[in-house]
Amino acid sequence: MSSNIESTNPNLNSRLTSEGCSVLLDINDGDRLVFARLAAAAKLKIGNKSCSLQPLIGCSYGSLFQVETGPDGSLLARVTPAVQGNITEEKRDNQLNVESRDNRTLIDNNKAQSLTGEDIQAMKSQGARGDEIIEALIANSATFEKKTSFSQEKYRLRKQKKYAPKVLLRRPVARSICEAYFRKYPAKIRFLRMDTLSLLLSMANVSCHSDILVVDMVGGLLTGSVAERLGGTGFVCNSYLGTAPYSMDIVRIFNFSDEICKRIVRSPISDLLIQKESPEQIIHHDDVCNMESLTNNQVSTSVRVDEISDPSGSEISEQGAENVENINIPAIRVSKSTKAGERAQQETINLWKENGFSSLIIAAPDLDTWTLVRDLLPLLSNSAPFAIYHQYLQPLATCMHNLQVGKMAIGLQITEPWLREYQVLPSRTHPCMQMSAFGGYILSGTKICSS
Repeated sequence: MSSNIESTNPNLNSRLTSEGCSVLLDINDGDRLVFARLAAAAKLKIGNKSCSLQPLIGCSYGSLFQVETGPDGSLLARVTPAVQGNITEEKRDNQLNVESRDNRTLIDNNKAQSLTGEDIQAMKSQGARGDEIIEALIANSATFEKKTSFSQEKYRLRKQKKYAPKVLLRRPVARSICEAYFRKYPAKIRFLRMDTLSLLLSMANVSCHSDILVVDMVGGLLTGSVAERLGGTGFVCNSYLGTAPYSMDIVRIFNFSDEICKRIVRSPISDLLIQKESPEQIIHHDDVCNMESLTNNQVSTSVRVDEISDPSGSEISEQGAENVENINIPAIRVSKSTKAGERAQQETINLWKENGFSSLIIAAPDLDTWTLVRDLLPLLSNSAPFAIYHQYLQPLATCMHNLQVGKMAIGLQITEPWLREYQVLPSRTHPCMQMSAFGGYILSGTKICSS
């Protein structure tokens, strides 16, 4: 039955897009990053043009598209990057060292271009492509030939972004999603940078067949990254305080299959900390079950409101999932997609209490770090690693001091990630002018037996 379930869902390793999957659209080489769900009726606005996303369905990731004008309006046409153009650019860059011309004699008085706006509009009305307009602008420029090769390429790229925008179809993985959110909505992921995320996964030793305990208050980015690295093995337990789970909206962007979604579960921290029932407590088992059923009904009611507002419409409520399992009809289970973040079963929680988790990752800057670590660290198995992210240093320093005093962990260290991006081009390799100098802090260590 598992093979049937996997065949009805998009595969994480699929190289082709399908209708309903999420993609990352890179417009004009990073000028704008957009997450979109592919559908026949979906549209994307680029500048003042609205283009349908229908041509993107069934294409391989990494495909390049260009906005062109068709008989029914603007559309995205697939283009192939010209290798000859790259060779020509390298020749121009090599000539840059031997040429003596520069831009000192050029005067920017808006008189170098003889092609007017009315002429460009007339070309558009006649169905001229963006590349044809760019070549016409270059041919009618009085100063283009006097510019250096570097200036000519910048001029061509500037006109291409205006008259012939290009869209790169990227796969939404942990790196690309983190980069896009860090650039667009850094506060939603608590300013978690790409290198910091990779360092968290490395220090926590996230590997196959591991059971990872996660406290994720960065929109689900950490949970999705751990599940992606596990690859359908082990479990990711997203824990939370109280009765309302934290948001996991970003997990939907990963295009996980049902097999991987089944490995992403949720559990309140209170359930993980409750000890096993003693023989005296078994007498009152019926009363406890009645209270738990009443509490679960209240929680599922509050969760169902959030799930109804989900635009994907593919998720089902927790109570509905339990009813499907009780009915035990294989045909129904195959037809419904598995929801990521279902409540962990009691049998699995009991195994975690007995054997412990493989590692712990915390990204919850809004909570008290030391209190959270003090409660969750006993849930780990001995010699299990842990990694904690925070925007500021002081909460991690306090937590590190308390762990040292309590002799609860060894190998404690606080790391400040730092990343510098370089522009690597012939004859002009240098660090990028605009970069983020802050990547937060990570406290890492290894849990030891306290007895």
